[in-house]
Amino acid sequence: MSITQLRSENAIETPKAQMVDMKLEAVVIPVSDVDRAKRFYGELGWRLDADFVTGSEFRAIQFTPPGSPCSIHFGKGITSAAPGSATGLYLVVSDIEAARAALVARGVSVSEVFHRAGPGKPPLGGPDPERRSYSSFATFNDPDGNSWLLQEVKTRLPGRGFSSMDVPTLIELLRETEEHHGSYEATAPKHHWSGWYAAYIVARERGRTPDDAAKDAALHMQGLVSA
Repeated sequence: MSITQLRSENAIETPKAQMVDMKLEAVVIPVSDVDRAKRFYGELGWRLDADFVTGSEFRAIQFTPPGSPCSIHFGKGITSAAPGSATGLYLVVSDIEAARAALVARGVSVSEVFHRAGPGKPPLGGPDPERRSYSSFATFNDPDGNSWLLQEVKTRLPGRGFSSMDVPTLIELLRETEEHHGSYEATAPKHHWSGWYAAYIVARERGRTPDDAAKDAALHMQGLVSA
């Protein structure tokens, strides 16, 4: 019997760690002129969340793009990165042309819309002819040269959740939830719909398929009943 076999047979199986949510909260943007950057991102229409000053060596500003769960930080004393060195920061939009037009209307210099036929392919003028998700782009820079990339996503790949939770998306999701709950309700014990809806919607936002989300919701309700 080899040492490898002994190690394999005597190995203690490590229990699989339970996954917990880890949500990207903020990205640091290196800037040279804090007040200039604050004006720029404010003029984009982004929400100013904080502007903290501690003495003469520390200042932290937070902005959040519309509809984004993730924010940006910049200021003084928060990063050693060279101003303007942040590149390829993605901003996902549901309509690339409308997003570009909105930025231009705010005085931002934005590239023309372009698309790629596939990953690694050269850029081609105009939006993707079929308006496929993940294929159409536009770029702009802040005053320091930190670069942002608009990317059009109408429907995310399976397991990626939703591109945006706007009113039409939420209406569609609620109708989908109602349909799947109806199938569950036909044979389920008496319950309040809100628990099943909540579990289903959370599962869908995390990227679960409708069928898997329905199973998750059923398990959630089963746990409530047996608790």
